[in-house]
Amino acid sequence: MRITNVTDPKSQAYSSNVFLLRGEWNTLQDVNTLVDVGNDPAIVEALRMMSTGVGKKRIEQVILTHGHFDHAANLPLIRQAFDPIVYAHSAFVDADRTLEDGQMLRCGDRTCEVIYTPGHSNDSISLYCAEEKVLFVGDTPVLIRSADATYDDAFISALERICARDVATIYFGHGGALRENCNHRLEKSLQLARGA
Repeated sequence: MRITNVTDPKSQAYSSNVFLLRGEWNTLQDVNTLVDVGNDPAIVEALRMMSTGVGKKRIEQVILTHGHFDHAANLPLIRQAFDPIVYAHSAFVDADRTLEDGQMLRCGDRTCEVIYTPGHSNDSISLYCAEEKVLFVGDTPVLIRSADATYDDAFISALERICARDVATIYFGHGGALRENCNHRLEKSLQLARGA
């Protein structure tokens, strides 16, 4: 699976990262997927310039990690430009299909698991691809640095489920990816969330 952050780092718009997931060879079976759509209209033109395969939709589906404006405001523009199927766990966005915890979706040339991860918001999900060992978390606070805060049982349960996966890379809604010691960092976060 090829993962490309479409967001322009020089943009002045306050926006989330927008990840395009494609297959290695852009075959007809690959499902071109956007994880979040951001708030910067410039991504529409950026997506039009990318190689996404011949004889297929440029963007076949959108998966929203949650409904906050910096992750979802471009949805009308993306719909107009590419007419994708939109998935979300949120009642606050215009989704075609509701994401369910444990649901499996084809993204690019791989299969991803939806993990319901309340913590940042009640409609937050994370997306995990076992084959690539990658985790997309949106704004879910999976890296905890202090035991000073308290966390809801549902969030701790979600973090336990994430820690049961083998994670080599974490893609966040903002900033760069984490590519080192992911499993260790997640386990440490779980200990802190439990108050240990």
